[in-house]
Amino acid sequence: MSSEQIRKISNLLTICIKAGKTVKGFDSVCTAMKENKIVCVLTASDTSAKTLKETAFMCDKYSIRLVNIPVTKEEIGRLCGKQTAVIGVCDSGFAGKFAQLAEENGN
Repeated sequence: MSSEQIRKISNLLTICIKAGKTVKGFDSVCTAMKENKIVCVLTASDTSAKTLKETAFMCDKYSIRLVNIPVTKEEIGRLCGKQTAVIGVCDSGFAGKFAQLAEENGN
């Protein structure tokens, strides 16, 4: 993936976080999924296999799109103040843009 694409995703994530349209952390995202508040779930590039498997299971269960983004947990921490591997997106517009960027990069 090009550095330009990584920059686009990081910028979009920053805007999404500042707009208050995210839920951070696996447990919080799972709770929000059960409450039908999540449109898509983003996972960091360095998410552990166990967390990725559990996140994929929950996304399948609630028919929510899972998007793996090329941003590390540490980079997410710098963007939002909390280092996490799982972020739930609560807005369909942001979710659609993340999905579009992921499709452009074959994810």
